[in-house]
Amino acid sequence: MSGQADTALLRLLQLCSGTLPIGGFTYSQGIEWAVECGWIKDQATLTEWLTDLVDTSLAQVEIPVLARQYRACEQADVDALGYWSDWLMASRESRELRDEEGNRGRALASLLVDLELPKAAEWRDTLSGCQSAGFALAAQRWAIPLPQAAQGLAWTWLENLTLAGVKLIPLGQTAGQRVLHALSDTASLAVQRGLVIRDEDMGASCPALAIASSRHETQYTRLFRS
Repeated sequence: MSGQADTALLRLLQLCSGTLPIGGFTYSQGIEWAVECGWIKDQATLTEWLTDLVDTSLAQVEIPVLARQYRACEQADVDALGYWSDWLMASRESRELRDEEGNRGRALASLLVDLELPKAAEWRDTLSGCQSAGFALAAQRWAIPLPQAAQGLAWTWLENLTLAGVKLIPLGQTAGQRVLHALSDTASLAVQRGLVIRDEDMGASCPALAIASSRHETQYTRLFRS
């Protein structure tokens, strides 16, 4: 690897790190209520839940949006970047999921401004719309190739939700690693699909996620914000 490629890889690891201050560890995206009501109760049911989201939300929403935002950043097209942020927000099916999107978007935008990433201050309002907008700009500016950036986003998404399940069910850390190992190939294939999907084929319906997230809003005791 060249020095530039090495640095790009390290930047990608930074973007995907759980220590990045954007609050991903505070969200379960409905898993907390799904555990409460018995939909998720062990390693097998957590794997089943996440597999469904990988095949739908990840492949048909998250990755296609990231790809379009990355290309918008390549073309310095802030209007297109904002359009796909709005599209992503409109796809969120509950108030909690929309709040999460905005909170994480604002946190990452603030970080990128603090890191003096080119365009971050100028585009701050647009970047605040959703996390993937800032992720796309950082990946493009740091010369992280789109396929690797997409794999990184998929991994951090999958890891955050798996760790939520580990805490809530609860599962042992080894069981959590088994879930991640079992879903790695599935997530990688979902990324490949998501990178080539057409605009008219984007979108996913995730009724169980929508119900769980909506019910979590009034759940009596909660560890997670969503």
